[in-house]
Amino acid sequence: MTTGNHYHAPKWMKGGHAQTISPKLFRYPKAPFRRELRLDSTGKTQVAYDFIDAPENAPTVVLFHGLEGSSRSHYAESLAREVHRRNWRLIVVHFRSCGGVPNTAPVFYHAGDSFEIAFVLNQLKKEFHTLYVAGVSLGGNALAKYLGEHNVTAVCEAAAVISAPLDLPAASIALNRPFARTVYAPYFLKTLIPKAIEFTGDSPEKWKDCTNLRDFDNRFTSQLYNFTDADDYYHHASAMPHLKNITVPTLIINAKNDPFFPPDALPTEEDVSMSVSLLQPEEGGHVGFVDLRRKDVFSWLPETVLNFFEKPWE
Repeated sequence: MTTGNHYHAPKWMKGGHAQTISPKLFRYPKAPFRRELRLDSTGKTQVAYDFIDAPENAPTVVLFHGLEGSSRSHYAESLAREVHRRNWRLIVVHFRSCGGVPNTAPVFYHAGDSFEIAFVLNQLKKEFHTLYVAGVSLGGNALAKYLGEHNVTAVCEAAAVISAPLDLPAASIALNRPFARTVYAPYFLKTLIPKAIEFTGDSPEKWKDCTNLRDFDNRFTSQLYNFTDADDYYHHASAMPHLKNITVPTLIINAKNDPFFPPDALPTEEDVSMSVSLLQPEEGGHVGFVDLRRKDVFSWLPETVLNFFEKPWE
C-alpha cells in the first residue's frame, strides 16, 4: 500500500542535498537520555542503550541509528522529544563502537546485520511487552532485512524503516557520485577510518588512499565479514529481496530526492508485502524532512512514525 505524500520542503530549501544537510543548521536542547551499557550478541563488548523513561506499561519504541549515528543524531533527538510528549518510552540502541563506547568484540557492524537486530529485540521483549521498532538509513536496512527474514516470528508490533538504502548496490553508485564523494564520504570516513585503524592495528599510512565508502567496504567491512568484496557485501546485505516476506505492519519512508538512494531504486508495491506501507514524498532528502511551519522543525518525521505505530493497520 502506498500512502499519501504529505511532506513539503520549505521553498528556500530546494534539492535533496540542501534538505539532507540543513538539519545541521538547527539546535534544540539535548534530550535527557539515561544510558545503560549492555552486552552485544557476541558477549565480548558493551554497547550503549540510551533510554527516555516512561511508566511501566507505556509503549516502547526501539531505534536503530544510521551509519556512525547515535542518540545525539537529530532524528534520534526529535524522536525523543515526541516520545516524551506522548509519555512513551524510547530506547536508542547503538551499534558496536558507536555512542562513544569502545568496541572490544572481534566484529564491527554493517548494513545487513539482521542477526544483531534479532538479538537486541529478543532481549528487550523479555522486559517490555509492547515494542515498536524504527531503523534509520543503515539501521533501517538491517531492520527491514530482519523483518523479512523472521516473517511471523519478528518481535515487534509495528516497524518503521526511514531513508534506508534498501538496494545497497544502487545506493553505492549514488554515493560514488562527485558531490557525495566530496561531501558525504569524508563526513563518515572521518570516524570510520580511525575506528578501523584501532581495530586492525594498521598504520594510518595504509588508509590514506581510502577516499570513499566503497573503498572502506572493500578493505574493511567485506573482509571482516567474509564477503568477497564490497559488491558481494552489498548484494547479500540488501533488504530489498526480503520486503515481500514482511508480515509485521511496516511503514517505509523514502524521499524521492534522497541523494543516498536513487528514485528508480525505491521499492514499489510489487516489491513489498501487503503488510508494508510505502511513503515516498517528492522531497525530504536523506533523513531531512525539515518543516519550518512547525514549532519543532523536525517533528514531521517522529509524528508520522508514532502515528503509524498507534494505528498500523489503517
